[in-house]
Amino acid sequence: MLKPLCSLAMALCLLGCDKKSSEATPSAPSATSAPVAAGDPAAEAKDYFKKTCVVCHGESGEGNGPGSAALDPKPRNFTDAAWQAQVKDDEIRKAIMGGGIAVGKSPVMPANPQLKSKPEVVSELIKIVRGFKK
Repeated sequence: MLKPLCSLAMALCLLGCDKKSSEATPSAPSATSAPVAAGDPAAEAKDYFKKTCVVCHGESGEGNGPGSAALDPKPRNFTDAAWQAQVKDDEIRKAIMGGGIAVGKSPVMPANPQLKSKPEVVSELIKIVRGFKK
């Protein structure tokens, strides 16, 4: 059961990475409109979120991205005030780095080991998640 779910999650993540910049909402800058500045963790985090996280968590962070329909449980809704109030930054960091399974949540949320050498980018991703708080 776990293997098909992980395969589905990976396929959805890969599909999300293939999104064309023209599919972005008009209010959001295109991910390909300008190259990400080397050494700019905030810009790199925004680009990473757009290319990797939006497919499940959605542009608005509500867990309603295009890949979320097939997922059970549904992706985390970052706008949930109660969740934002109780979750610690360290738990968000662990979920980003180790996937959902690292924090006792869904194994469908993939790990991001490629960010291990980029703690500043991970910190900026946490700021993005926190920015969805309503």
